[in-house]
Amino acid sequence: MAEENTSPNPLADNPFSGLDQLIHAPARLNIITNLYVVESADFIFLRNLTGLTWGNLSAHISKLETAGYVEIEKSIVNKKTHSVARMTEEGRKAFEKYKSKMLEVLG
Repeated sequence: MAEENTSPNPLADNPFSGLDQLIHAPARLNIITNLYVVESADFIFLRNLTGLTWGNLSAHISKLETAGYVEIEKSIVNKKTHSVARMTEEGRKAFEKYKSKMLEVLG
């Protein structure tokens, strides 16, 4: 006869379990928080604000873009690629939900 598992689920009482882990990562939280308060921002502005390297900034923005939280517009300015990030409506809703959950967790 199989033994019934009666151990409690460790995540059931964890207040952080409902947080969007994509946003909760420190670098992405930094990016998304900065994008939340502006209409759009170019990568140079975001790099200066966040202190991330070009590679890290690009990788984290790509994850946010894949999730549908951010959209990227690329253009050529003075023969150089100019990338601008903008938070999507889905991203705004996800961040507002994240903020609400954090306020709940912090009490």
